[in-house]
Amino acid sequence: MDAPNVVWITLDSVRSDHTTVGGYERDTTPAMADLGARGHAFDTCISHSKSTLPSSGAILTGLAPSRNTLGISGDVLPDGVPTVAERFSDAGYHTACLSRNSFVSPATGLDRGFDRFRWLASETMTELPPSTLVKYLLNIRRHSAGLTRDTAKHATPFLMNETARRWLDDVADEQPFFFYLHYNEPHRPYYPPLSYIDRYTDDLEMDPREAAEFALEVHHDAEEIVANGCDLSDDEWAALRAMYDAEIAYTDEMVGRLVDHVRSLPLGDTVVVVTADHGELFGEHGLLSHWHVLSDAVTRVPLVLSGLDADLAVSGDDVVQHADVMRTLLEAAGADADGTVGVDLRSESREYAVSQRGPVDFDAVYEHNEDFDASRFHLPALTSLRTETYRYQESEAGADLFALPDEVTDVSDERPDLAAELSAELDEWYERHGQPIDAGERGEFSGAVQRQLRDLGYVE
Repeated sequence: MDAPNVVWITLDSVRSDHTTVGGYERDTTPAMADLGARGHAFDTCISHSKSTLPSSGAILTGLAPSRNTLGISGDVLPDGVPTVAERFSDAGYHTACLSRNSFVSPATGLDRGFDRFRWLASETMTELPPSTLVKYLLNIRRHSAGLTRDTAKHATPFLMNETARRWLDDVADEQPFFFYLHYNEPHRPYYPPLSYIDRYTDDLEMDPREAAEFALEVHHDAEEIVANGCDLSDDEWAALRAMYDAEIAYTDEMVGRLVDHVRSLPLGDTVVVVTADHGELFGEHGLLSHWHVLSDAVTRVPLVLSGLDADLAVSGDDVVQHADVMRTLLEAAGADADGTVGVDLRSESREYAVSQRGPVDFDAVYEHNEDFDASRFHLPALTSLRTETYRYQESEAGADLFALPDEVTDVSDERPDLAAELSAELDEWYERHGQPIDAGERGEFSGAVQRQLRDLGYVE
């Protein structure tokens, strides 16, 4: 095939086992499933980290988090780290990025290499064309929480789609192109648009609006809830999951609409990727959101790929990572993929996936419960190696070996030889792929970035 156009769509905080393609009991992602049926769907895509900054940094550089440093030892991409947008651009591609998340913005340097970049935040939405804003306001109950000044309740896939459609119409004359989109939904607080708020509430004791308001309370009180053992009732957990699933379903509908628009355009070969940057916790390990662990709940994400006119050397059950898909697309584009951590899925497979996380603390939790026990968590930087049947993790504080799907019971004493083997594999991997290119850099985020991070629960 000729150098293909690439449309890469990343959704925020979607765990695989809450999607149709992941075998979920609720049909939350029919559009994603349809795309996978037309191409390839992967059941075991393991993200490079547990949160947006390191995961997106790995996707948009093709390098492991510790190598590009984002979310590990820095929060701004060092100048010496190449981006995939630069690689596509050097291969003659027009590049564009539309992001709703502060961690994929000029604040972190992940805009580097894009010819066209827009970060949609509360402050920057006013820069959209008036016709788009009027259309959004006229559909505010269908596509958001209605008229409210609480920005944490706003849903923005409609604005993402309207902007993306205009951009796609523009780049149809500038092929080949690489267009990267990051949708912020269904990131907490799981407040779905009013048109979806009752999608999964039939069996709840709460009414739909009460469930949405409860999800917002959990969002604001997450540290206190974790500090006290995530002691929620069965109906409260059910309400939280219902709101989360409704957000997934709404966002899937909007992604389906955008993909339909892509298909309607007079484009050449076009590859569409839909995935998530990381998953989400609902009480596993006594945690919420996507805090501090590298278990499957936060690293196993959906991934579908359509439009790549080639057989793959992997099946839907094999372990893959985002960098594998990105390397495959770079190679298909004739771009330089040298040094990236992925494998070309048209000819290779991988034996294991590696995820990383920077140092963490529980200071905000201790404020609510000074007796909280954090000893079961690795507080220094943590690296995880996951095979099809085991997950091994280690930090300066120690190491654990889990026989999947159990990620609580350490079986290192029962399988010492395997633990030693995987530890050696991890050492070799780090020497080849994990060493930082440049020292991590810290930046001072603007007020607009800080406000969105506050809405998402990252800062107080």
